Amino acid sequence: MGKFNNSITLAHKEFINKQHLFFVATAPLSNSGRVNLSPKGLDCFRVLSEQKVAYADLISSGNETSAHTLENGRITFMFCSFDKVPNILRLYGKGFTVLRGSEEWELYAPNFTIYPSTRQIIVADINLVQTSCGFGIPLFEYKSERDTHFIWAEKIGADGLNEYIQDNNLKSLDGLPTNIGQL
Repeated sequence: MGKFNNSITLAHKEFINKQHLFFVATAPLSNSGRVNLSPKGLDCFRVLSEQKVAYADLISSGNETSAHTLENGRITFMFCSFDKVPNILRLYGKGFTVLRGSEEWELYAPNFTIYPSTRQIIVADINLVQTSCGFGIPLFEYKSERDTHFIWAEKIGADGLNEYIQDNNLKSLDGLPTNIGQL
């Protein structure tokens, strides 16, 4: 079942900071809507307080997190260790998108490395933290981050990135609008 907390403890934060990978899950309100689960890496996640987290979100093939949090706010993050000490940590809360040029951007962006392909920052107010064993999680050895995204982004440039957003990031798979702007 796991252990529950109403806020992020120092031990939780230390565990999160050691992970090279996390997952973010969101879903629309519609019964027929698709649940989205996305892996994230590249040292983009930050614990901002006992109740607030954020991550810098790079342009990718879809923008489900933005659409779902715009519609209903529900968001879950999952971290799991792949080293000797098995552990799973989930953060449950309400999320929202922060766009370039907004007052909120000026507040949150200094916490991250902002790349030309950073499309938004996802912020979440956390209301429940769950930890559980990770006995079924396999052991993996971290090798390195991939540079494929950055090579692609540099190759197509700012205009190409904005065109990609217009072509691929304005609606969810289920047709919900996203909260997205220009880079």
